[in-house]
Amino acid sequence: MPLIVKRSQRKAHTRQNKKRLGASIDERPSSIDTREEFGHWEIDTVRGTKNKNDQVLVTLIERKTRLYVVLRSQSGRAEDVKCTLETWLSTFTDSENLKDICKSITSDNGSEFSTIAELASDSLDIYFAHPYSSWERGSNERHNGLLRRFIPKGMPISTVSESLIRRAMRQCNNLPRKILGHRTPLEAFLEEVRLLG
Repeated sequence: MPLIVKRSQRKAHTRQNKKRLGASIDERPSSIDTREEFGHWEIDTVRGTKNKNDQVLVTLIERKTRLYVVLRSQSGRAEDVKCTLETWLSTFTDSENLKDICKSITSDNGSEFSTIAELASDSLDIYFAHPYSSWERGSNERHNGLLRRFIPKGMPISTVSESLIRRAMRQCNNLPRKILGHRTPLEAFLEEVRLLG
């Protein structure tokens, strides 16, 4: 006797009212996709525990040179993450020569990034990847994996020393890469900064 399969009568539907955090990655210029142009970054967060009151690490990677930056945020709340990013941006946006270090940032759709689009300006574009598409920020994801060698899951970020964070960044940024012609990300980044003149 053939097996009778009862199909669900529920209709699939897309969520109409999904909040749009900002410009989609679909609007990003192709020069960013191909990594030809310097000054375009990916951003993510790294959590130590599920405790929402714990600090988090905000990680950024420059797409062309693969320079990796790790910043401590007081929490994963949107306002704290935005404040952390704003403080980092202010270190070079005040300089006419250095403002081109960060021309765009691509984020995921996490709630912790829900307010960073407010930082967009004439000189800074903010893009958001598609939901559940971590490969669209693959460089950042890979480097967060390297960071986990130093800061494993379960370790509260509030207990992580600044010296450990700096050591992890040094390890990532001083590793020669075949894709960079065997230069380190730090060497490639400093070379690009010198060209800004």
